[in-house]
Amino acid sequence: MYLARIDGTVTSTVKHETLNGFRFLIAQRLEGDGSDSGEPQVLVDTIGAPVGSVVLVTTDNESVRKASANTTPVRLAVMGIVDSVYMGGA
Repeated sequence: MYLARIDGTVTSTVKHETLNGFRFLIAQRLEGDGSDSGEPQVLVDTIGAPVGSVVLVTTDNESVRKASANTTPVRLAVMGIVDSVYMGGA
């Protein structure tokens, strides 16, 4: 899992049948200090994350497979909207 910032949405008129009803989002993966990491990615939104929010992303499609069908071709999905991040010290 990792944190990402939602930067936009993707519209798809044709998609795998197991993804009907799910939104696609463009997200930028974040480092621990909040800086951007790598290229933007497309995520499946399972909870209604708004643009501009920071989310928790899963790289395991188990949750989406349970919500749709066991054969869904999803790898990255939003699992939570982050309220705050605390980086504890020693």
